[in-house]
Amino acid sequence: MNPKSPFKGKHGPLLLAEIGGNHEGDFEYAKKLTQLAIDTDVDMVKFQIYTGDSLVSKLESPTRNKHFKKFELSQAQHLELAEMVTKAGIMYTSSVWDLSAIAWLDAYIPIYKIGSGDLTAYPVLRDTAKLGKPLIISTGLATEAEVLESIAFIQSVDPIYRKPENLAILQCTSMYPINPGDAHLSVMGRLREKTGLTIGYSDHTEGSKALQYATAMGAEVLEFHFTDERAGKSFRDHKVSLMPHEVKALIEEIKLIQQLQGHPLKAPTQIELDNGHELSFRRAVYPKTDLPAGTILSEDNLTVLRPNHGIDAREFDKLLGKKLNQSVQAHQKLSWDFIED
Repeated sequence: MNPKSPFKGKHGPLLLAEIGGNHEGDFEYAKKLTQLAIDTDVDMVKFQIYTGDSLVSKLESPTRNKHFKKFELSQAQHLELAEMVTKAGIMYTSSVWDLSAIAWLDAYIPIYKIGSGDLTAYPVLRDTAKLGKPLIISTGLATEAEVLESIAFIQSVDPIYRKPENLAILQCTSMYPINPGDAHLSVMGRLREKTGLTIGYSDHTEGSKALQYATAMGAEVLEFHFTDERAGKSFRDHKVSLMPHEVKALIEEIKLIQQLQGHPLKAPTQIELDNGHELSFRRAVYPKTDLPAGTILSEDNLTVLRPNHGIDAREFDKLLGKKLNQSVQAHQKLSWDFIED
């Protein structure tokens, strides 16, 4: 990962705690969730900004329109939440579904998040990309072709989005919750291969296993829903949300995963060298039996044994057909000085 990338988190992958609509329109509860998220030491706390009428047609989908109206927070309330987050030294972001909110919220948002439902909303993509800030895009519901088309559209608005430090693409499945078989974490590698962009995972499974495995598979951004308690909650997002202690446990697992991943350049580790294992575990060439001077060395009278003292086993074939200039004992360490030129 580029060390200058805004998608680099304190613990490795950028960790986005998505409060979203889990406050269900209750501002005091929203503040409580915000503080709890801050206390978990995530990198970013995320909300959703909308009004019912700016998001859902009241004629075509009146029930959904009323649902989102119930979850609305005011401009002043959203700004207070943004202040809470930024004053705590955490990044604030939001899926800005009501584009008019950009005018009063943009100063608080270092990275914009586009939700899966807006992947094909080109006017939303265009207006957000015009801001020139890093973008994170979720890809639930989409085909690969749709993802690539939307990426190309964003890049046509501003070529800065051809760079991985400006655009992150998250594998996501838009259902709450999903079964493990619907996570398709392998999509991340495919999207990295096809786009060269930052990749990550937006989770809708229950628990944190998928987030852990996504980290091990190279996710550079992890988004997860966040709540204080799942029990007794009817709103669907709580079911796929992590609680504070689970976020802290996830961070510890990420640290372990990173330790296990180590460095990609294959080389002997210091602990192997300190214990002499490059000699004790590897083999050298040895005489199978006592051999007198003048013996012609062959596969019949040579073997390879541990430790790797004398002539390395990789030199075995070079010894074949050579003549000993002195006698040797079975299993005696050999030297090229014992071989006639």
